[in-house]
Amino acid sequence: MRHLPLYDMMEGLRATNEWLGATTRAFWSSPAFGLVPHPLPRMMAAWGALAERSFARMNARPDWGIESVVSDHAEHGVEIVPEITRPFGDLVRFRVRRPLEARRKVLLVAPMSGHYPTLLRGTVASLLPDAEVWVTEWKNARDVPVSEGRFDVEDYTRYLIDFIRHLGPEVNVIAVCQPAPLALAAVARLAATEPAVAPRTLTLIGGPIDPGAAPTEVTEFGDRVPITELERLAIQRVGVQHPGVGRKVYPGLMQLASFMSMNAERHARAFMEELMRLARGEAGEHDAHNRFYDEYLAVMDMPAEFYLSTVERIFQKREIARGRFTLGGEPVDLAAIRDTAVLVVEGEEDDISAPGQCIAALDLLPGLPEGKKAAHLEPAAGHYGIFAGRRWRENIRPLVLDLIDTHARGKTPQPAR
Repeated sequence: MRHLPLYDMMEGLRATNEWLGATTRAFWSSPAFGLVPHPLPRMMAAWGALAERSFARMNARPDWGIESVVSDHAEHGVEIVPEITRPFGDLVRFRVRRPLEARRKVLLVAPMSGHYPTLLRGTVASLLPDAEVWVTEWKNARDVPVSEGRFDVEDYTRYLIDFIRHLGPEVNVIAVCQPAPLALAAVARLAATEPAVAPRTLTLIGGPIDPGAAPTEVTEFGDRVPITELERLAIQRVGVQHPGVGRKVYPGLMQLASFMSMNAERHARAFMEELMRLARGEAGEHDAHNRFYDEYLAVMDMPAEFYLSTVERIFQKREIARGRFTLGGEPVDLAAIRDTAVLVVEGEEDDISAPGQCIAALDLLPGLPEGKKAAHLEPAAGHYGIFAGRRWRENIRPLVLDLIDTHARGKTPQPAR
């Protein structure tokens, strides 16, 4: 249990910095400083407000914030309903209260890679007018009691198999980033053992199917650091303030530090620009900076087994790319995928899962007819741009919907339940 104090110390430092920011904001916002003709009070108050908000965000789970959607020229309420509840993640439905159900059914597989599934808020909102949407809602590992056992890449894959089976063969799966190789494995297992419930289509967006096809800083780190060393440096036990006390995790705060170090100069510039806007009174509660960083800074702990098995089996051994992935000791045969149409989406400037890593999936599917394989490279798009923002809405989303419609079977819309 030697890491318990370290975990609590990290959380203590976060809380201390949040308190420091709040204290600085409160002190320098005093009306008395309004009598001082100097920019220092405004700068210090702005720094305190920015620091308080940033460090507070690291300890909060964002809300989905999707309460209604406009469909068929009318506004309809949205209800978030859990359909399957599991210790490490739930299957939730965004039920739109409209007269007829949409004919498209979409399972959006969110990544378990440090951020909450709400990172896909914009993706969900853009799909709801035209589809019934379900999302994998992964839980913060620090809130899962040790008694619930372990959770690794095979457990993740089994969750996906169960979710797809629950939704039936009319579902269309969209896997974003980290889950792409595991979603591919889940579909392959269903195609081999239960072809009647295999999904109609599978869209893989910016995922590391073959990390060796186009090395990045992320893949090179995974190759360079041995698993034993990675476990020693990155894994901690959850502290005493959380339900998962004693569980081994890769802490969210540590993940955030690694995320930001990859683009440290860009983040520093963004915070300095926001600081100046705050000092001048030009910043807004929901401006572009806050919308992005409120989500980006909110991080969750990953189960240690999941993180380490992902690095070892997906990145180092490249089990998916080499056709050596097993589930419960049984090989997963990607060639079993014969009916599920597959679309691969990559971003030209993706520095996390570079072009080439995801499209490698198409070469691993010899049993799938060429007419059911498709790929799209979005020009000038980074990692987040291929599943959120303008490029997703205007260029990629229409491709996904066309894929779904092209390979759909005739179905009459049913009254919404």
